[in-house]
Amino acid sequence: MITVIDRERIRRAYYIEGKSKRAIEREMHHSYQTICKALASAQGQPYTLSEPRNAPKLEPFKAKVDKLLAEDANLPRKQRHTAHTIYELMKDKGYQGSESNLRRYVGQQRKKSKRPAIYIPLQFAPGEAAQVDWGEAVVVMKGEERKVQLFVMRLCYSRRTFVMAYPTQRQEAFFSGHIAAFHHFGGVPQTLIYDNLATAVQRVLEGRNRQEQSRFISFRSHYLFHSRFCTPGAGHEKGGVEHGVKYTRQNYLVPLPQVQDYAELNAHLLEKCLADDQRQVARQPESIGAMWRAEQPHLRPCPQHDFAAYVSREVTLTRYGQVTFETNRYSVPAAKAQAQLTLRAYPFRIEILTESEVIATHPRCYERQQDILNPLHYLPLLSQRPGAFDHARPIQQWRESWPPLYDELLRQLKTQHSDIVAVKEFVQILQLHLDYEAELVRTAIEQAVGAEMPHLNGVRFCLNRLLDPTPKAQPLSPLPLPHLPQMGQPPPPAQQYNQLLQQVTP
Repeated sequence: MITVIDRERIRRAYYIEGKSKRAIEREMHHSYQTICKALASAQGQPYTLSEPRNAPKLEPFKAKVDKLLAEDANLPRKQRHTAHTIYELMKDKGYQGSESNLRRYVGQQRKKSKRPAIYIPLQFAPGEAAQVDWGEAVVVMKGEERKVQLFVMRLCYSRRTFVMAYPTQRQEAFFSGHIAAFHHFGGVPQTLIYDNLATAVQRVLEGRNRQEQSRFISFRSHYLFHSRFCTPGAGHEKGGVEHGVKYTRQNYLVPLPQVQDYAELNAHLLEKCLADDQRQVARQPESIGAMWRAEQPHLRPCPQHDFAAYVSREVTLTRYGQVTFETNRYSVPAAKAQAQLTLRAYPFRIEILTESEVIATHPRCYERQQDILNPLHYLPLLSQRPGAFDHARPIQQWRESWPPLYDELLRQLKTQHSDIVAVKEFVQILQLHLDYEAELVRTAIEQAVGAEMPHLNGVRFCLNRLLDPTPKAQPLSPLPLPHLPQMGQPPPPAQQYNQLLQQVTP
């Protein structure tokens, strides 16, 4: 066969330069027949075998291979013979040919017997349905590549898509993603279409019947939508959202976004979702945003209160003022500690409660064997045991991030008092963080140190001045006061007063 470039050169030499076929044959060293074919058509014909290749070693075994492939058609897809297994079986029966020839034959026979999958095009009414799925993606978070889980919900009518990233696919993240999507869409679709997710389905029964998770049933009851689950292995039944997951990865997360935390990542994803409203999907009459505005009135209104998207656990306080959840330990305020507490795990935070009061909130940790400590929880203990200050782990962790000004304040306190007294007073200053914002306390300490008042009363004075600043004196505006020029003159003589007394005496 000749290349398309050689074919073009032959045709130009003959039709444009006027050379004969024999001259082209001599110059380009192609056969006369090849030149005639190139002149007859600018497009070459694909190479085809005039007759099947001879496979003398495989030929006696083709019938046996065909029989195995026919039997495989009635077996489960994942328990059929592989080409290598067939090769081993034929080898035991005397086959002496190569494995590659047998593999090629098996592939050809399977391709002949395989029918292309054909699906029915679907159409949904406004607000009728949405599809839900999870996907995975990679982002750069705090300078390191990290795998995140993408919750994706896509309205079937308008194709409007909502995407939110989570560290996990646990049930609390599953519910949280729904709630955020409902608010983004401005309502709840009538039906939600799912895979057989473990967060929703406890057991797959015959047909479309499912034994659902009890908490998922409560969630569905709260928002009053219908749930429909796909046939196992039939991802095409929710192909819209699967396409949405792929589209999100390729268009929202390429190149890899560099973020500090999930809040920044989800702000980025939301911005992309809103920008996607301007796109017009093929065969859709209007843009996604325009079709969503027509669909939104058909969605079910969101309830007045959102479903509580958390997992609740009863926990026991340890001797170090902590509770344990998923191998991690979270601190509890010493002043409000109780033996038995309740822990609520949200996707991004942990709440610790007494019977009715939230006494501690922490960012949720998805690593293992970690201690998440709030140093403010231990300050009341340190005020009673100042000798433990230098070795207290919560304080050591805090010192890594607090301003150097705090160390300077402690140093100056130690020059005025003994170490124990200085630490006690310093802990009292740190306790101001319990009632005031950190930046406000830092500014008050800075002013107190700058004014040479490095002690508790000095910091409190500066803090009060920041909260209620002293008004500045304003200059008086000039006013017409005619008596002012007489001010500063010597008083009248005393004889004038005697004259007044004589006038009033009878």
